[in-house]
Amino acid sequence: MFALVDGNNFFVSCERVFRPSLNYTPVVVLSNNDGCAIARSNEAKALGIKMGAPWFKIKHLVESHGLVALSANFALYGDMSDRMMSIAAGLGPTQEIYSIDESFIGLDGVRGNLARRARIIRSRILQWTGLPCGIGIATTKTLAKLANHIAKTAERKPGSYPAQYAQVCDLSSISIEERDYLLGLTEAGEIWGVGRRYTAQLKEYGVHTALELARMEPTVARSRWSVVLERTVRELQGISCTRIEDIAPDKKEIACTRSFGHPVTELHDLTQAVSEFASRASEKLRRQRSHVNKVLCFIRTSPFRKEKQYSRSVCIPLPEPCSDTHTIVQAAVRGLNLIYKSGYNYAKAGVMLLELQPAERNQLRLAMASASGSAIAESVAIERDTQGQLMQAMDAVNQRYGRGSLALASAGLGGTQRLWSMKQERRTPQYTTRWRDIPTAHA
Repeated sequence: MFALVDGNNFFVSCERVFRPSLNYTPVVVLSNNDGCAIARSNEAKALGIKMGAPWFKIKHLVESHGLVALSANFALYGDMSDRMMSIAAGLGPTQEIYSIDESFIGLDGVRGNLARRARIIRSRILQWTGLPCGIGIATTKTLAKLANHIAKTAERKPGSYPAQYAQVCDLSSISIEERDYLLGLTEAGEIWGVGRRYTAQLKEYGVHTALELARMEPTVARSRWSVVLERTVRELQGISCTRIEDIAPDKKEIACTRSFGHPVTELHDLTQAVSEFASRASEKLRRQRSHVNKVLCFIRTSPFRKEKQYSRSVCIPLPEPCSDTHTIVQAAVRGLNLIYKSGYNYAKAGVMLLELQPAERNQLRLAMASASGSAIAESVAIERDTQGQLMQAMDAVNQRYGRGSLALASAGLGGTQRLWSMKQERRTPQYTTRWRDIPTAHA
């Protein structure tokens, strides 16, 4: 048994907790550099604003329909997510945090009326954090995702689904006939794992609804499409093919990429940006206790500007797998110098860490080499240990005093406004993570 707890229009809901005046107002949260809409209130959706809509195409709605646009405040959203997830964990014995606003809860062994229990948890989340959410319950993850979709859509669009399924939908407690009725009301493209390409192909095959997809032979799904779609079909049929991941699996690649707030032309500014991105990627690498073998660096101009275009990447192999920020930044900057060309307005750059492996593997290899009595191997092992201690100290400082408090010189001074910094002209205060932004209540 699974439950999926999913925040409603999560980024917008976080903003509304501290600005109730935004309730019942069309609101969008914009991406990095205020480029496009990444979250929309129900009122904004009613205006026809699509996910990913470019800001320049919808900003006229500010004057005509009172649209409010806000810059992304990820520090706030992350903290509010932690609060919501800690409450959601009370629904069952196991939890898998799937994304910043979604959490799977394992319900095996939980007794009683699951829908009633879910409504209590939902009310608690709303009361303690101010965040509305939907909860779907079913015997598989895919069906729980579908139940969550029904719960949220029934609340947002009265008449789309029976009203009794609004906010909380338990597909495990209804008859097969009623479940099939709900599947028949749902388009196949709304099912978890069925993307645009599959949706178009399924329509050509005559499959338009979730019910028709559930009635497909799994072997047909595998032979005509993929094992992924076969698994989706089996889960729609009530056969659980995935389990709760108590511990998130390590990433196989780590990337840090950003679009710039303004066009960047000089190598000096690009070096700062690439150094910053490589440093952040290195922190993520150490967080999952991994080492990297190759560092990829890329730069590109904007394909949306009518000017000469350039896009290039290069992959730099490391002499030894490591998680040392200095070594990784050096490789990224070396790659940048190889691909940089003057005379272009660069709009984006990024660093990717490739061919990751567990740190223990490399540490064991060095320990064995040191034990063999080789002076060189012993020297390398000592150097690696010193680097590891330095990185631990660096991470501890940044964790205590804020990201970027301690950085390599090539990244520039974090307290200054750098040319490549993101635009965040509409960002609200970091109400829960910065002392000076904590709201003050007046009698």
